[in-house]
Amino acid sequence: MAAGAAAIAALALLSIAYGSTVIGLSDVIAALGHAAGLDGDLVPGSVGNIPVAKIIVDLRLPRTIMAICVGAGLGVIGALLQTVTRNDLADPFLFGLSSGAAAGAVSVITIFGDQFGIWTLPVAAFTGGILAAGIVLLLVSRVRGQGPERLILAGLAVSFMFIALTNYLVFAGDQRAAHSVLFWTMGGLGLARWDNVGLAALGAGTILAYGLWNHRKLDAFLAGENAAESLGVPVVRMRRTAFLVAAFSTAILVSVAGVIGFVGLMIPHLSRPLAGPLHLRLIASCALFGAVLLLASDLLARTLLPPQELPIGIITSSVGAFFVVTMLIRNRS
Repeated sequence: MAAGAAAIAALALLSIAYGSTVIGLSDVIAALGHAAGLDGDLVPGSVGNIPVAKIIVDLRLPRTIMAICVGAGLGVIGALLQTVTRNDLADPFLFGLSSGAAAGAVSVITIFGDQFGIWTLPVAAFTGGILAAGIVLLLVSRVRGQGPERLILAGLAVSFMFIALTNYLVFAGDQRAAHSVLFWTMGGLGLARWDNVGLAALGAGTILAYGLWNHRKLDAFLAGENAAESLGVPVVRMRRTAFLVAAFSTAILVSVAGVIGFVGLMIPHLSRPLAGPLHLRLIASCALFGAVLLLASDLLARTLLPPQELPIGIITSSVGAFFVVTMLIRNRS
């Protein structure tokens, strides 16, 4: 936990310092201290460079905070979904949550346009994610039994449906928006501003609070559904509630950062050997290391091909593919 917190602090400073223009760490610390209201005598004269200070405080700082919130939220979402479905590959992609949010955002980019100003894209993405969650739960309620495998199958079906819808919208909509659609569906933090950082914090805070508040009930799932029921945990209701909270948080996070894959899949597996299987420490660890992963990925996305910015999903997908292959080789041996 201490190592994770130290890594977040170090990566946050590097994330603010590095980009299309490299800013010295002394200027970064000076500008942050000045923005925090520290004594002016402690602030070097370099903070008098107003454009540099504005880049640090108004552009890069909200982006760094958003990376921390989105990474932490996706890591915790993955841990909860893997627990309640008893599936080690569970993440928001598997249940159509990310696909639904992507379809909502792409419909705005290609067809409807900015009807509500800067909030049009987040509102559309959030609506799409919640709609996907509602369809999944409706499908599950129509079949006999409420087991996790039915939730997974319904999620896969909804995911493919919304992926097909997204591809259709890209093909049939305004072709000039194809680049924006491509960048957004692969994820990115370029839309980070002070007025939407609160949304990312809400998404991460909601799933984190839910997980920590119910950590003992989540621990009961580790012993199996029958054992959890005997301990007084309403398994079906708990699974449904956890899925809805995960859907709510995923829709919010995707609405501000786009579709960022593999974070929810990888982080729980990386955290369990360090934090153990019990959820009080596991959830906190997933939040920390999810933030570390996304900060590092965003830093790479901005510095690999300057002055261009890679979609962050390319970085996380590359790392995720290597991680899954490593898992397969380890399990085989």
